[in-house]
Amino acid sequence: MQQKRDPGREQKRAPKREPQKMQMREQSQEEEKNTSIIIGRNPVLEALAAGRTIEKLIIGKGAEGSVKKILGIAKDRGITVTFAEKNTLDRIAGSGVHQGVAAYVSAHEYSELEDLFQAAMQSGEDPFFVILDGIEDPHNLGAVLRTADAAGAHGVIIPKRRSAGLTETVAKASAGAIEYVPVVKVTNIAQTIDTLKERGLWIAACDMGDNIYCKTNLKGPLAIVIGSEGFGIGKLIKEKCDFVVSIPMKGRITSLNASNAAAILLYEVRRQRDNI
Repeated sequence: MQQKRDPGREQKRAPKREPQKMQMREQSQEEEKNTSIIIGRNPVLEALAAGRTIEKLIIGKGAEGSVKKILGIAKDRGITVTFAEKNTLDRIAGSGVHQGVAAYVSAHEYSELEDLFQAAMQSGEDPFFVILDGIEDPHNLGAVLRTADAAGAHGVIIPKRRSAGLTETVAKASAGAIEYVPVVKVTNIAQTIDTLKERGLWIAACDMGDNIYCKTNLKGPLAIVIGSEGFGIGKLIKEKCDFVVSIPMKGRITSLNASNAAAILLYEVRRQRDNI
């Protein structure tokens, strides 16, 4: 396929402020095991002011006062907000005073889209990214990061909503790859695909189709989109992709685990790039 290159404007990274001291506890729910939690109105406001990456806010139903300011900031930044009963917040906070507010914060910092292009430039290769649409299982995300590192991908892009975040569970599942593979969290995957196209990348969707992955040209600047096992790739996102690559399924099961599908495709890209 003919490659297209149209470098766009480089995104400017907002300056980071040093986080202030805050009261923190460990979340008890298994699905976000070892994710840090900030409790209390002032500590959460401090975290927001310091530019901390917040995965999700839990707000007590009927909470007022400074909570309105927290909600306003969360809306501006696209932070997911869940409203809960007092007993839910009591359980999350343990013996701590939560004042109707708790925030789940990332165990690891996210990168900017420009960081992925910089990683590609430093490697001397065409950009090679992975876009995950709706991967909510932290073990799957960790496994994808591990494969991305091994196959030489320059970074992973995930959405702010309907996605696992960079928790310690993800870190463990990645076997350390989380320290080496930049992960970018974006508000809108479809718009991000448009940006990548403007900068010369081809976008391939992993889905059912006629283009068998090992018979498709996957060289050049490329991003591969992997959807969830349950819902696959969203309709709009799939329409944004340049082409579809499929993995033959000869058995009775009609889909693969997302991280397994990613591993197959990422290593096919690696094989083609190395001319093996």
